Amino acid sequence: MKSTIEIDTNSKTLLNNIKNKNITVGIVGLGYVGLPLACEYASQGVQTIGFEVNQEKVDLLNAGNNYIEDIDDDLVRNLTKTKRLIATADFKEVSNCDALIICVPTPFTENKEPDISFILNATKSISDNMKKGTVVILKSTTFPGTTEKFVMPILIKNESNNSLREIEKDFYLAFSPERIDPGNKKWNTKNTPIAVGGVTPICTKIAAAVINIAVEKVIEVSSPTIAEMEKLLENIFRSVNIALVNELAKLCDRIGVNIWEVIDAAATKPFGFMPFYPGPGIGGHCILIDPYYLEWMAREYDFVTNFITLAAETNEDMPFYVRDMVIKEIAKQPVSYSTAKILILGMAFKKNVSDLRHSPALKVFELLDLEGIKNIDYYDPYIPKVNVNSNTINSISEINSSVIESYDIILITTDHSVFDFDMIAKSSKIVIDTRNSCKNAENRDNIVLLGDGK
Repeated sequence: MKSTIEIDTNSKTLLNNIKNKNITVGIVGLGYVGLPLACEYASQGVQTIGFEVNQEKVDLLNAGNNYIEDIDDDLVRNLTKTKRLIATADFKEVSNCDALIICVPTPFTENKEPDISFILNATKSISDNMKKGTVVILKSTTFPGTTEKFVMPILIKNESNNSLREIEKDFYLAFSPERIDPGNKKWNTKNTPIAVGGVTPICTKIAAAVINIAVEKVIEVSSPTIAEMEKLLENIFRSVNIALVNELAKLCDRIGVNIWEVIDAAATKPFGFMPFYPGPGIGGHCILIDPYYLEWMAREYDFVTNFITLAAETNEDMPFYVRDMVIKEIAKQPVSYSTAKILILGMAFKKNVSDLRHSPALKVFELLDLEGIKNIDYYDPYIPKVNVNSNTINSISEINSSVIESYDIILITTDHSVFDFDMIAKSSKIVIDTRNSCKNAENRDNIVLLGDGK
């Protein structure tokens, strides 16, 4: 049986204002997570202020220009035109906000250690400017304990008047993980259920009410640590299962078995199995980074996450495996490293998006370049240019049968829907297909499939 939470008068007033949408919400960080969330609040009639250190993004938004493809351009234009959504780089505006939601990046260092400097800087800016009774919600993916061990002490210390703030009296604090899937047309900010855990039960209740304005279903958990660990579990679950099929793909290559047919056959089981598919590696933010966040945190407790870390390493090895596939195919043809012409199809980390973060395709490009293979082009209608080993490379303008025929090897690394895979298969000398994109092609004799065993 749940215990009854006693709510003080100020908290009741705040809850009533939240219920009536009579609050101003600030979103700190206007990227893939923050901007869709800001638009959702503004669409619900809530005055929304977006905080962004990148002045170019601030200027774009205030001019009504959208830069996130999952958001409708007209929506951004209307929200900014009516001033329901305002972008700023001035954190003094924090004092006008009743709730602040932190959606800043959480990368890792070159040594695979967490970098929460963006969180700490954002929290410090909030602490320096927030008014009494502000609700602060951290959404940035991080390791368990971040909210209470790192964010809360900064908010407690009021440096403006050298005093200490009290939880529930001066501010409310919670963690609610982001759940964003770029390019997903079914699940978006509003209809994707989300968890939230506050540092106290009242903090949980108030934070849940704030989130519930923008998100249809909110699940309350007992603490920020539960919510933080829950987010890592979501992504490590994917990391481990992708690593499993990636390793099996390598084995299938060795023994001459088609892993894609194996997975499709296993997927006919109506219980106890969920299909995951191999590929050239993993990209984006969470799935790649989260295992290392957990590994780092576990060391504090003298615990080694062998299984999880091995899965992450297996996935990170896939671009090297694809590089070796290309080298092997070059060796079979009457060309050398210096003369072989290679076209990489797809540079984004997943299909139908313009997201280049930790793209395995870009890693493959870099590895091939370091091998001395210089005649490499790429085509991606979503990514006009990339930086490869300090050199800027532009996407070719288009592909057609004559373009495809001019290359010795076509390497498919991202299976964008705009690609005509049947034409690609028919026109190519050799296709190295890391996504099983050409599975319906009529002629498969020239297709080298990752995990096919040919």
